[in-house]
Amino acid sequence: MPKESLDSLYARVVKKVLTETLQVRRGDSVTVETWDNGLDFARRTVAEARAMGCTAVIIYEDERAYVEGVRRAPEEAVGKMGENEYGLLAGTDAYVFVPGQVLGVYSKTLGQDERERSTRYNSSWYEAAAKAGLRGARLTFGYVGKDLSGYLGKKVQEVVRAQLLAALVDYGQIDRSARRISPLLADGTPAELVSGRTSLRFVLQGELSLEDGVVDEADIKAGNNVAYVPPGFVSKEIAPGSANGKVTLSESVTKLGVLRQAQLEFRDGKLTGWEPKNSAKLKKLIDAVPAERRNVGLLTVGLNPKLGYGWGQDRFVEGSVTLAGFGFTGVVQKGTLAVAGSKIVTGGKLSG
Repeated sequence: MPKESLDSLYARVVKKVLTETLQVRRGDSVTVETWDNGLDFARRTVAEARAMGCTAVIIYEDERAYVEGVRRAPEEAVGKMGENEYGLLAGTDAYVFVPGQVLGVYSKTLGQDERERSTRYNSSWYEAAAKAGLRGARLTFGYVGKDLSGYLGKKVQEVVRAQLLAALVDYGQIDRSARRISPLLADGTPAELVSGRTSLRFVLQGELSLEDGVVDEADIKAGNNVAYVPPGFVSKEIAPGSANGKVTLSESVTKLGVLRQAQLEFRDGKLTGWEPKNSAKLKKLIDAVPAERRNVGLLTVGLNPKLGYGWGQDRFVEGSVTLAGFGFTGVVQKGTLAVAGSKIVTGGKLSG
């Protein structure tokens, strides 16, 4: 069977994003922001939005101009939003964003300090989006560039295609899985993650986040205006100082490349030991974070059955368990996660 053309795939994803994720209606104002790598997708989005009876515009961010601007602009001008952008957000009902690969944590085009400086507007953007009550979607395939695809050992278009196909998942299925799991992740609930022969115990406490691919009225009221596409996870904060034991990680993509395997030990929430000791990559990742900040702080359970491992979004894969907060994101592919004695994930598969 011939492979579906990228343009055809764009068309299907665009329609799903506009009708299901953003629930666009006739007369809405649609803004599409894109970088070089998403321009064809953006064109398709604008055409579809106009066919639906909407007004639509494209904002184009040129990658080379952006990088040069970061390096040549006065310090006080880098990473700031202008009144023109605030005004555009105020007049937007639905916002589609295809980011550039230079914004991704795996890109080597900008250094970490340059990237952080150039994106310090982030909180301001979300505050303005919340104030405007707009509905937004971020297409993560935009982060895929030669650096990330090189780490994964795949071509850029292969990774992009996999993420777009995963965007066509049944949102209802993800919502049902999330609604089954979320009530179990209550504050004060004890949890245990078994991975291989290791076990990590901790207590859940803090914010619960759900990524089901849809921005509805409840999301807007809560200030969760922007959805990831492809969607598919539920996350919960871990109580500070509560994690004790060990976790054996599967292959995990980091800003230094793929970490093939690692075992981390936590005591009272802090990272106190790791194996293998002779892994230069692991040591460099850990040394980049001050010892007092090496805390495990977030648990994520993947819910997307259309996404496999190795396509740049492992935390979305159905049945994956991810830990973060100690300097990088660690994935467990075949773990068993129990909350208050009830298994949420068993051997890398959602329970129930």
